[in-house]
Amino acid sequence: AAVVADPVQYRLRHLSDPRLIAALNAAVNAANWETRPSPKPGNLQTGVVTGRGVSCVLYEGNNGYAAMVAEVSVDQDTGIITVMRLVASQDSGPVANPDGLRNQMEGGALQGLSRVLREEVQWSATSGAITSFDWRTYPVLEFGGPLPAIVTVVLNPPDVPQLGAGECTITTVAAAIGNAVFDATGTRLRQAPFTPARVLAALRRRGPG
Repeated sequence: AAVVADPVQYRLRHLSDPRLIAALNAAVNAANWETRPSPKPGNLQTGVVTGRGVSCVLYEGNNGYAAMVAEVSVDQDTGIITVMRLVASQDSGPVANPDGLRNQMEGGALQGLSRVLREEVQWSATSGAITSFDWRTYPVLEFGGPLPAIVTVVLNPPDVPQLGAGECTITTVAAAIGNAVFDATGTRLRQAPFTPARVLAALRRRGPG
């Protein structure tokens, strides 16, 4: 944002690993990425606004390549973030079971979404004891709740070593959603989960537009 560059093009200028570049391109192409800088021009500082964000990773240095595009809406009056679509790509080398890998990617996207929007360990400020000890005090995504559309792109390079697949996609979710919220509002969220209270506090720090 500081150099007024499109987030994808900025990354591509500074990446050298061809497999990470391929994963990034696969996600943004599947998402029909709109090339422009962030924040999104024309968004007002009240009401519901939309934005998109991107992230990519070579997980733990040798455990799979992944990228994600998140599309969100943000209600600036309530602080509620709604994730509308997640587009994920992954390269873990030759794929023996494409359906299994897609299931893993979708599960990672949903668990990441739960972490980003809901999950937080709480503790007592006086005693220091943890007070999150069940599903009521440690909220997660619930069965039957609204979920985003999830698009998965499996890269299947045949002539490279196999890499891990289990936790790649989940590592991209927070950054992609955080970048999408910035695109929508011009406001950075630095602490997860991105609760309505934290969103509203960040919006107040933004000041008048």
